[in-house]
Amino acid sequence: MASLREIRKRVRSVKNTQKITGAMKLVAASKLRRSQEAIIAARPYANALGGLLRRVATRVRGNSEQAPHPVLELRPIRRVLLVVLTSDRGLCGAFNTNILRRAERFITEQGSRFDHLEIATVGRKGRDYFSKRNLATVRDFPDVFKALTYERATEIAHAMVSEYVTHDLDAVFLVYNEFKSALTQRVVVQDLLPIVSEELPAGEAIDYIYEPSQQNVLEELVPRYVATVVWRALLESSASEQGARMTAMDAATKNAKELVDRLTLKYNRTRQAAITRELMEIVSGAEALKG
Repeated sequence: MASLREIRKRVRSVKNTQKITGAMKLVAASKLRRSQEAIIAARPYANALGGLLRRVATRVRGNSEQAPHPVLELRPIRRVLLVVLTSDRGLCGAFNTNILRRAERFITEQGSRFDHLEIATVGRKGRDYFSKRNLATVRDFPDVFKALTYERATEIAHAMVSEYVTHDLDAVFLVYNEFKSALTQRVVVQDLLPIVSEELPAGEAIDYIYEPSQQNVLEELVPRYVATVVWRALLESSASEQGARMTAMDAATKNAKELVDRLTLKYNRTRQAAITRELMEIVSGAEALKG
């Protein structure tokens, strides 16, 4: 049986842990509020721009044999890049595990369709995970979440577009957690390149009028669209991470409280048993002296 000193020491240790997890929960809640506001603000623009580009891609591919922009060009998919978005730190429940499991499933199920499958990581957890396996990453974008900016998303998007234009890549997929709520995140595998077409409703087969020209409009619109998709994925991942961390730290704080209660009860029972034993020894000694 554990001594009273050992139980008191463990109670202090668990209480210290409870304070840490409680503080981490508050920090995550504060960051979640800012991340949630950012993603809610970004979604309408990203959705509208994505819908516009998909409709343009449908019209362009239907009216011309050669796409006016390289990113709209469709070709056999042989070389694929899978971009995996994880966090830099742990203590966020199953956030990273779900992403990495989905990436592994994509590689297992889809890898045989391509001649070459490469992996890029955003986040230290993904980089460490793949570096320990035979699926080593071909590139890593470090410290993105330390200072999350649209400019950094533009850099990542530009690197992918450049490789697609030079035919080093035929398709790019993003794997990330889409933020639903602090309790719910959904793993998403999204086509980034090439830009997929959108089925046009009946009666909308007409083309747009482009000013100053179709090529000029697409040269401005396509890079912005790709950067916006990457930016949204980063914001979704950031908000999902903070929501998962807040939930995990809340559960850890509650578990610590329950453990303290159990240890306190055990301490009181052990102390009561010790007192009872001492009293019995005193009574037995007194009886022996009377005898």
